[in-house]
Amino acid sequence: MKVLKFGGSSVANASRIEKVAEIVNQNDGKLVVVLSAMQGVTDKLIEIAKLAEQGDHSFKQKISELEERHKETLRQIIEDDETFHYIEEKIFELMSLCQGIYLLRELTPKTLDRILSFGELVLSRIFFARMKKTENSVTWKDARELIFTDSSFGSAVVDFQITNEKIREFFGKSEAKIFVIPGFIASDLNGATTTLGRGGSDYTAAIIAAGVEASILEIWTDVSGMMTADPKLVRNARRIPRINYAEAMELSHFGAKVIYPPTIQPVMAKGIPVLIKNTFAPEDTGTLIEAEAEQDNIIRGISSIDKIAILNLEGSGMVGVPGFSKRFFAALADAKINVILITQSSSEHSICVAVEERSAELAKQVVDREFANEISLGKLEPLKVEKDFSILALVGDRMRSHTGISGKMFSALGIQGVNVHAIAQGSSERNISAVISSKDVKKAVNALHEEFFSDGKKQINLYVAGVGNVGSKFLEQIQSQRAFLSEALRLNIRVVGLANSRQMVFNEDGIDLKEFSEQLRSSKIKSDPKRFAEVIIENNLRNSIFVDITAEPSLVEIYPMLLEKSISIVACNKAAASADYATYKRLKDFASEYNASFLFETNVGAGLPIISTLNDLLRSGDEIRRIEAILSGTLQFVFNNYNKKESFASVVHRAQELGYTEPDPRFDLSGIDVAKKILILAREAGRCLELDEVEREDFLPESCLKAELEDFYTELERNEPYFRALLEGAEKKGKLIRYVANLEGEKARVGLAEIDRNHEFAFLSGKDNAVLFYTKRYSEPLVVKGAGAGAEVTAAGIFADVIRAAKYR
Repeated sequence: MKVLKFGGSSVANASRIEKVAEIVNQNDGKLVVVLSAMQGVTDKLIEIAKLAEQGDHSFKQKISELEERHKETLRQIIEDDETFHYIEEKIFELMSLCQGIYLLRELTPKTLDRILSFGELVLSRIFFARMKKTENSVTWKDARELIFTDSSFGSAVVDFQITNEKIREFFGKSEAKIFVIPGFIASDLNGATTTLGRGGSDYTAAIIAAGVEASILEIWTDVSGMMTADPKLVRNARRIPRINYAEAMELSHFGAKVIYPPTIQPVMAKGIPVLIKNTFAPEDTGTLIEAEAEQDNIIRGISSIDKIAILNLEGSGMVGVPGFSKRFFAALADAKINVILITQSSSEHSICVAVEERSAELAKQVVDREFANEISLGKLEPLKVEKDFSILALVGDRMRSHTGISGKMFSALGIQGVNVHAIAQGSSERNISAVISSKDVKKAVNALHEEFFSDGKKQINLYVAGVGNVGSKFLEQIQSQRAFLSEALRLNIRVVGLANSRQMVFNEDGIDLKEFSEQLRSSKIKSDPKRFAEVIIENNLRNSIFVDITAEPSLVEIYPMLLEKSISIVACNKAAASADYATYKRLKDFASEYNASFLFETNVGAGLPIISTLNDLLRSGDEIRRIEAILSGTLQFVFNNYNKKESFASVVHRAQELGYTEPDPRFDLSGIDVAKKILILAREAGRCLELDEVEREDFLPESCLKAELEDFYTELERNEPYFRALLEGAEKKGKLIRYVANLEGEKARVGLAEIDRNHEFAFLSGKDNAVLFYTKRYSEPLVVKGAGAGAEVTAAGIFADVIRAAKYR
């Protein structure tokens, strides 16, 4: 004999009931069909009862709506007067009960159980009427005549001795082929209706399966089996093909809602396998729960429970005094408060337990009352209650034979900035549980799933501010390199947020980079740095990286907010690293403290690996003694091309036309940008310098610096004799003019320098930059040189930092 149970979503309307009938008819041999109420009906019945208790006469309208829903469902399936009258009979009974509640303004658990029985009773009779249309040997049996419990209304405890006798007696005598039975309901020894708890229809099916020693119990629901994680949280959650009883119980207890936790116990005792199937995809193989189940992964699944409160009882009066734990748990038990998780410090100074959030206030009342004397004497603190938590559970039988699982778990959570408030692990080592903030659940579950179940690929979520010349090139590079990153580096990079100076756009599924300009133009969200950061934090996506491709000092204000949430930052913007030293140090410290990256390679040499080389030298134990550098692609181009054939103004204008200068070329020619770059290198080399401590020599005449932008080139032409004198003075000495940055000891300087024609800098072409590192190991300098400007190479440098940050996470 088989037992098939169908949940509320499977019987939500007439067409779905027909689907269930089709599945039932495809089975041979004797069948027991256990049915839940129609989807949403149990919640509606609770609402009706509560309205009646509150004296709200709208409960009558709600009952009428319920009546019409069931009658219309019956009409769509079959014309059956007997069932039609049964519905009317049950509606009359429901109305009478609620009228009594309305008059008394009192709703007892006993009465509520009677009201809740309506859903399963009526739906099972509708299905029974449908099955009689195609099957002669079918019977309906009230579960209250088979399953007997105590009188704990709302969540009754089954008396298995009587129940099993009744089940064997009934099924032993009946000649029917198909038995239709309402789930969820039972009766106590006085004949009063009881219920088995929410999800109790699964339990009904398991009790009957065990009683008849069924060959298999099939649970038909709206998903194709148990999953490695909640598919609502994890898109690439996988179906678990086979799982053992113990693991299934652990997962279902910790929030895997496919199966009701007590369901496993009766069938496990009889060794009856349980098959989880999808009513809407019956061809899917589902999940088989059995005594032994082979598995490839060490971890079987990840689950979570929301709406958890943490109770902390602590005080010096607990240390070394027996009985505190007993009194604590007894107080909770007497108030019928279920404890989900327990942890105690080895110092005996505190006990921490997790309970459902709805029980938190009652828990505080009963515990504070129990320990009122100790609290008044100062031996204990009043019970501390914290809400908005969830329990995350990692489940797998093979964990016991593999070391390092908990280390990987907590490392994965730590990298994502998920704070663990409490930890518990059973001696079976089948489950590791952690209490975390509810807002972190999605990120945490995804991080763990990626760690234990992914194909090795890591999902990276980028938020990009600045989509101008460099920003657009950066997005193009991401788009073109996606396949390579996925295959070679195992990184799936998606851009989930974009901002320019006017609008912002967000999409957790990823922004189409081929259409990003249009999406920004059509966005109704005005650009606001603080709001951009708030959305990043609210989204709380794992492996989030903020990429700043602007020159806006205001954006630096959001950096601490992001780093505190373990969100890495890649900055093309020099405003942060060249700000006052306290700001620079604070950001570096935040990155270290909150396990995030703060990378700004492109601050100094576009795509050149200058800062990374410097850091590698220091990490390997080397010592930076001197740095000599060409750090401005603009100034390098100008002095490389300035000769007697062309005026200085003409060369600067040509540099601007080629896109090598800022919109205002005076910024490049002032040397302030080079000063910021050598300052950043000095700080990365361990020097505590401020920008005003960098000696900067202005080579532009004051009249050029003070001229309006539109008059700038005219003023440069007027000062051509001055520039010509600089050039000729160097040539007479057989030297070249270059704008050079120097760091030696604790001093940094930028300015014009006359260099020998065989100097390393003399061989640079175009807009190339070069950095010479003189170190304890490199008396002959270590040279890094190449293109130091240009959108393409700068974008590539940002891209390299993003990959570096992604691999670090």
